[in-house]
Amino acid sequence: MAGAAQLMATIKRLLKSRQMTYKTVAQALELSEASVKRLFASERFTIDRLEQISELLGLTMVELLQESESSRPRLRLLSPEQEARLVADQKLMLVSVCVLNHWTMKDIVAAYRLSESECIKQLLVLDSMGIIQVHANNRIRLLAARDFDWIPNGPIRRSFLKVGLPEFLNSQFDGHDESLDFAYGVLTEAASTQLHAELRKLRSRLAALHEASSSASPQEKRGIAVLLAARSWEPDSFRKLRRSGPLES
Repeated sequence: MAGAAQLMATIKRLLKSRQMTYKTVAQALELSEASVKRLFASERFTIDRLEQISELLGLTMVELLQESESSRPRLRLLSPEQEARLVADQKLMLVSVCVLNHWTMKDIVAAYRLSESECIKQLLVLDSMGIIQVHANNRIRLLAARDFDWIPNGPIRRSFLKVGLPEFLNSQFDGHDESLDFAYGVLTEAASTQLHAELRKLRSRLAALHEASSSASPQEKRGIAVLLAARSWEPDSFRKLRRSGPLES
């Protein structure tokens, strides 16, 4: 069930959108207005009360709870301390990447040398960090937003530059699902801005394809890493030949 505070905020928002007051609720619930105010202040609604309020809003209780869940703020970034915790624990990092890719606990245990108890332990850590919620039968609900990202120059990215990037580039990139392209151009400031906008669009497209693939089983898909990088750059061998003073006549 949605958190009480989140559910209460959703109910208040829906009442306001329908121009309903505490007086309206009091009449529907056959309570005094003061009692309704105390009820909302306590944030403790019984199932029967939730059903009554849902009916008043023109919703089923399931629809009300779904509305509350869909309005919950999604996690977009971790704190530096949380990222450092992932980097320091290889198994925790593994499980976090798996859940961010919509794997179930069964999928994780089947693919990696983790016992069920070890996996549950890591899932509970991720739950405490606000990345997921662990429900009955170890079902996982992902709380990360679609545009979830690692902190720029944070612990995860620094670890990737040190360890992951050399591993990623250690390939001939000649496989059927591999490619490596390098292009160089001399651009104006406006053209450079446009290029970065196109790179962001490509990243968004990758996120959409990732989301579209989320319902497939792990056996039907594979991890694809895309490196997007752009910077003002000139090879050192060229830079060393640049004139340091005015051009000679």
